Amino acid sequence: MQDAILVINSGSSSVKFSVYTLAEDGGLVLSCKGQIEGIGTAHARFSAKDGTGDVLAAVTYGPGEVDDHASAAQRLGGWLQERVSDLNLVGVGHRVVHGGTRYETPVAVNAAVMADLERLEPLAPLHQPHNLAMIRAVEGHNPSLLQVACFDTSFHCGHAEVVDRYALPDALHREGVRRYGFHGLSYEYIARTLPEVAPEIAAGRVVVAHLGSGASMCAIKNGRSVDTTLGFTALDGLPMGTRCGTLDPGIPIYLIKEKKYDVGDLERMLYHDSGLKGISGISNDVRDLVASDDPQAKLALDCFVYRVGRELGALAAALGGLDGIVFTAGIGENMPGIRAGVCERAGWLGVELDPAANEAGELRITTPGSQVSAWVIPTDEEKMIALHTLDVLRGRRAAGAA
Repeated sequence: MQDAILVINSGSSSVKFSVYTLAEDGGLVLSCKGQIEGIGTAHARFSAKDGTGDVLAAVTYGPGEVDDHASAAQRLGGWLQERVSDLNLVGVGHRVVHGGTRYETPVAVNAAVMADLERLEPLAPLHQPHNLAMIRAVEGHNPSLLQVACFDTSFHCGHAEVVDRYALPDALHREGVRRYGFHGLSYEYIARTLPEVAPEIAAGRVVVAHLGSGASMCAIKNGRSVDTTLGFTALDGLPMGTRCGTLDPGIPIYLIKEKKYDVGDLERMLYHDSGLKGISGISNDVRDLVASDDPQAKLALDCFVYRVGRELGALAAALGGLDGIVFTAGIGENMPGIRAGVCERAGWLGVELDPAANEAGELRITTPGSQVSAWVIPTDEEKMIALHTLDVLRGRRAAGAA
């Protein structure tokens, strides 16, 4: 039987998976990949393709059929069990959103690691519980199977201290109240890919816009994170599907004192009822908002584009200039109108959009003469996780051989 690695990437509204077989030359070969997206919405969808892109499954669920991550995991588990029955599964790699200050690199999961990661759940309540639930589910099925946690915070380790400090008492900083940054697996993949697909900017000053249901931006210089829009939790920075983004901290104080909100009320509002959903009153899905003629839908999209443009300017300042912009993730890769709006706002930086290239979703979407180039590069967090899992597997095998 051929050795294989399973990757599980559990997001706030989706569960993605990939299966990679280990080639004789030591590389990874994609066997299949897919996802359940739109979890908790009226149009959840399951899709899967093999390594050549041929469709293996395409199912749209009715309202209430995939209400939460548990039901999504159950449906995926049954399908995957049949799919990998002829493979020798040697490891499972997981995206784990928060690694805190302790985990700067991927790590094999054990009881002590799980206890550490459980303590970080309050800092990423939309993600961390789902990430860890998937690890427990795999362990329950196969306790001896290697599982590797790959962290979204790791890529941002190494920032200058001034970047990660809040202007709070020093004791709080020492306790871990600081900026961490997220979406690091996506940014790491883009940084690794740039030398191949956009070598002219790979060693330069680049802002990557990871725009999806969860959204953030990262300033990267010579392949390393310099600054990012997300901070202590995944609430900071850009407005997202259901999350508020940067907020005056006086607002929660006002809501507690004057509106009598409790902690549960605040958490539900800031994580689940804000962002594009809160502004529009319609949906957290950009596709729904683009298709709507409701003025509130347009306002939500305009606010999103404005904030992306504003953060782009701030990150360009952090870099001391700008050589390129990369759009990635669901919105960044598939919504030319959003990209056009951001590029138009970035004209002052020297961005000159090529409308035809943008509409076609080409690799480079700016004109040849644009001082700052803009690119559309699909991210692949699952491939990054698989590579990290393979590294941990090889390290354990080498240690065993020694």
